[in-house]
Amino acid sequence: MIRTEVKKIKTGRLEMAFRQMGTPGTPRLLLVHGNLSSSIFYVPLMERLKDEFDMIAVDLRLFGDTEIAPVDAARGLRDFSDDVDAFVGAVGWDSFSMLGWSMGGGITMQYAIDHSDKLEGIILQNPVPPFGLGGCFGAEGRLADPPGLGGGAGSCNKRMIKAIAEKGENGGREFLGRIYDRLYVEPAFRTDPGERAAYIDGMLSAKLGGDKFPGDYTLTDKWPGFIAGDRGNYNAMSARHLDLSALADIEAKPPILWIRGSADVVISDTSTSDPGYLGKRGRIPGWPGEVVFPPQPMILQTRTLFEKYKANGGYFREILIPGGHGCMIDHREEFVKAIEDFIPMMRA
Repeated sequence: MIRTEVKKIKTGRLEMAFRQMGTPGTPRLLLVHGNLSSSIFYVPLMERLKDEFDMIAVDLRLFGDTEIAPVDAARGLRDFSDDVDAFVGAVGWDSFSMLGWSMGGGITMQYAIDHSDKLEGIILQNPVPPFGLGGCFGAEGRLADPPGLGGGAGSCNKRMIKAIAEKGENGGREFLGRIYDRLYVEPAFRTDPGERAAYIDGMLSAKLGGDKFPGDYTLTDKWPGFIAGDRGNYNAMSARHLDLSALADIEAKPPILWIRGSADVVISDTSTSDPGYLGKRGRIPGWPGEVVFPPQPMILQTRTLFEKYKANGGYFREILIPGGHGCMIDHREEFVKAIEDFIPMMRA
């Protein structure tokens, strides 16, 4: 069972919950969780790194115990990154590193675009691709017509929404557990039962609504049948609204560590969340073909941006370790080693 104190602090934007652990006087590390999770997912990792860092894992709006607030998806992930900046100001951190997972990786990149002078290092764990999710093609992120086609809230699993709405009752908790086992970790990995229960609680903490999780969308006759809306967190990650290409041109360029799980099926060039890939595999009928709606090369898009970052004077290191989307869980030791090897770069 995961046991850790949850603290709360009021910022200029909202009241945010967080967990803190580590050694004062060591490098500061802010951990930013991904979609359908909370700071609870990082507690075992924080236990493992507590001698190396002074750490805070924050609950994002819509998740955990942070105050509920809507998401303006037209701003991309800026609602979240602005929350982070208000939070670090409230706790008195003016220089630190960030570790962002999945959606949290996109938030970390947005934060670097807006506040790179505050960052000593960036660690990205299976981050959302820089040009958004769904209907986003080629290395440079060419958009579908219309923008947002095949992305955003319309892609969210309806049974998952039902499970959260019913607070895990009527088999919902078991369903979310199967999603965790299939998407968050390698299928062969067996999470400690107490940890797994805590992670499902974190998944159930998502706050539902048209301007919250997952957001709004419109239906269309164009395949695959939906277009991302302007509200909610799924749409904030959609290709219609998310563009992190400015990362390549930031003035202060903290070193980047990009950790990928080799068995990740969420952020992948063959992602099970990508309608282009699912259509090609016959999982979504009526696929219009490679020319109109090819699979999204998520890894290629991220690597292309980081190569531009490097060409402009920055540094990035790509590490492939065993594990799924939550590779800090199923291959914790390899994950920790990648971070420990990166520490000298963060202190440079």
